[in-house]
Parts: sequence; C-alpha cells; structure tokens
Amino acid sequence: MSRPLKVLFICAKNKWSSLTAEDIYQNHPGLKVRSAGTSTSAKRKVSSKDLLWADLILVMETTHRKRILQFFPQEAHQAQITVLDIPDQFPFMHPELIAELKEAIDPILEEHSSPS
Repeated sequence: MSRPLKVLFICAKNKWSSLTAEDIYQNHPGLKVRSAGTSTSAKRKVSSKDLLWADLILVMETTHRKRILQFFPQEAHQAQITVLDIPDQFPFMHPELIAELKEAIDPILEEHSSPS
C-alpha cells in the first residue's frame, strides 16, 4: 500500500474556504489533509513545518501563493503549489463553496492518484 498524499489547503484566514476543503477531504481514502491561513489573523497560521509536510499545496487565490513565496521562499521553492482560483465569498460549508471546491480539487487529486 502506498503512503497517503499529504494535502495542505490554504486561504487567508483559515475560516471559510480552506477549512471547508479540509472538512470535505478529511476522510478521503489515500489522503492526509490540513488547512491554514496566510493572514496574521488566521485561525491557524501556515508555518514552514506545514509547507515541508505537504506533498501538494492548494491555495484558493493567487494572493495566497504570493504570500507563501514571500514569507517562506525556501520551503515554497520545494513545494508544489496550485492556485484554485476560488474567491473568498462563501461562508464555511456553504453548498456553493463545496461545489466549487470539489470541481477544482477532484481532478487534481485524480491526477495525483493515477499511476505514473
């Protein structure tokens, strides 16, 4: 059995988008998931340890990727960061947010689970 894919979901404050993504995928077979935020006021702030832990980093917006590159240049250089282009407009577990997250994330996970 192969090891689980470790996925880190990131938004600004870790209150809506990334936390929803973590909740959706927390029991997904073959995955270990975490979420964090890039803002100083984030519920759980992203750390260098998180970035080094992750096999795949999924950020909601380009701004989040820029912040990671700015504050964690060495760790970000080693990471695979994908921008999902999901604006922070829906609250935690909103049905439209769930649909957008699944539409953006499922193909990425499928790609990473396919045998190389």
